[in-house]
Amino acid sequence: MTQASTGKPELLVLRPLMPGQMEQIENAFQLHRYDLAEDKQAFLVEVGSRIRGVVTAGSPGFKADMLPHLPALEIVASASVGTDSIDVSACKARGIHVTNTPEVLNDDVADLAIGLILNALRRLGDGHDYVRSGEWSRNGMMALGRSLKGRRLGVVGLGRIGMEIAQRAQAMKMTIAYTGRSKKDVPFEYFPTPVDLAQNCDILVLACPGGAETRHLINAEVLEAMRPDAWIINISRGSVIDEAALIDALERRAIGGAGLDVFENEPHIDTRFHTLDNVVLFPHHASGTVETRAAMSQLVVDNLKAHFSGQALPTPV
Repeated sequence: MTQASTGKPELLVLRPLMPGQMEQIENAFQLHRYDLAEDKQAFLVEVGSRIRGVVTAGSPGFKADMLPHLPALEIVASASVGTDSIDVSACKARGIHVTNTPEVLNDDVADLAIGLILNALRRLGDGHDYVRSGEWSRNGMMALGRSLKGRRLGVVGLGRIGMEIAQRAQAMKMTIAYTGRSKKDVPFEYFPTPVDLAQNCDILVLACPGGAETRHLINAEVLEAMRPDAWIINISRGSVIDEAALIDALERRAIGGAGLDVFENEPHIDTRFHTLDNVVLFPHHASGTVETRAAMSQLVVDNLKAHFSGQALPTPV
């Protein structure tokens, strides 16, 4: 049963914020918890005409098919930097504002990228399993890993997060190169295409946005261009890699391996990943720290409060 209108702006919550920020919007707005509704269609029919704002995140995003049910909608505020799961063009066609949460997650995502690289080359997860299983005491030292020093790191998409990754890799004495839509004023070697970059690096890190423009940017041709011992690291979006081609390359050991935070059909990932011993898997959690998720949630609150008080939006898309 939904509440009667309180006179406060009414928001539809597709995904809740962190507790502290949920408390803030509960005080400032009237919330309708779509995320908790058993019959979501009936819930939308009941409250949709009163909804002026939507609170969401990268998952579930916001699809255009919800718009006919939300005639009074003014703003979609997402606790995510990526907008590939939000129908931004449909929103803007109706004059609906869309906001996201850039910048505040750069460091944690970059840290996770380096963590995946360390895990891949230094075999941190394998070492943990080796000790816990008792193999160390039975069989002696585990197999050797590989040094990061002197490795050639290629970044696909040298934006805010890509640059943070590059700077961390530099501190670890790696050599940096990159590709992107245009050459930047940076002290790194530029390659015009992902294929060119793949041919000239030991570790290929994907830090580009998701969406239609980058769908399957990393395809069989790029993977074939990689060295047999090279690793690919993805902290961008699962759609950036042709996953069927990636799994094929991993199964054939055409590349060294993959460190993946994102997948094409997450959380229901291809079960072939479960049996591969040359992958490091992480559950789309690169920004998953208490501090960063709180900062992302706070930007959602700040955008909503700014909009409904007639102020400029802090982070419009």
